[in-house]
Amino acid sequence: MAWSTRALADLAGVSVKTVRYYHAVGLLPEPQRRSNGYKQYGAAHLVRLLRIRRLVDLGIPLARIGAMVDDPASGADALRALDAELGAQIERLQRTRDEVAVIIEQGGAIDVPEGFGEVAGQMNAADRTITLLYARVYDEPGIRQIREMFRELGRTALDDEFDGLADDADESTREALAVRYAPYLADIRRRWAWVTDPMEYARYSSAEMQSAVIGTLLEVYSVAQLDVLARAHRIVEESA
Repeated sequence: MAWSTRALADLAGVSVKTVRYYHAVGLLPEPQRRSNGYKQYGAAHLVRLLRIRRLVDLGIPLARIGAMVDDPASGADALRALDAELGAQIERLQRTRDEVAVIIEQGGAIDVPEGFGEVAGQMNAADRTITLLYARVYDEPGIRQIREMFRELGRTALDDEFDGLADDADESTREALAVRYAPYLADIRRRWAWVTDPMEYARYSSAEMQSAVIGTLLEVYSVAQLDVLARAHRIVEESA
């Protein structure tokens, strides 16, 4: 039995381009040619191509496939590595599915990092934006701390007042809110001391962290809100 390149590709369920690529990388030997110059593939080529395709479907890297086709017993290490990788992928997919389930069931926001679905309902737009950034610039222990903060602090009337602060709020309004906000910040510092040294969980340099975090805060908070935060932090520092 002899087949052309097209016929071989159709039988194996691959494209002609794929067959030619396997020739180029040395996975599939070149066949003999007929007197008219056309390639003539035999059963051995088909079997080898089917084995190659099977390993590709399993996710084995092409660099390992040649040796495994020639000696199937040699692929034990590659299969163990693949199994570990698939296990990790399944875990990631399950976490993602759990997140989607929380969003569907609780009507949560989709613009929050993984693991924040259960607390998304108490976040405003600024919180969601900031946590998206934090999920990039802090390591996993730091992200767990942030999730814990949102879970335990919940949503308060003070948060609502801060969110509703008018852009043109006058001096006395800002100062009064800062005075009420300061004990809240002090409590956060007491319960989560690392917030005074955010580099403890940082993935990037101090300069990169400051640039990313400060830039985001300037984007999501109004001038009046930033002023209240600065005043509240100053009150806490002076009290300390």
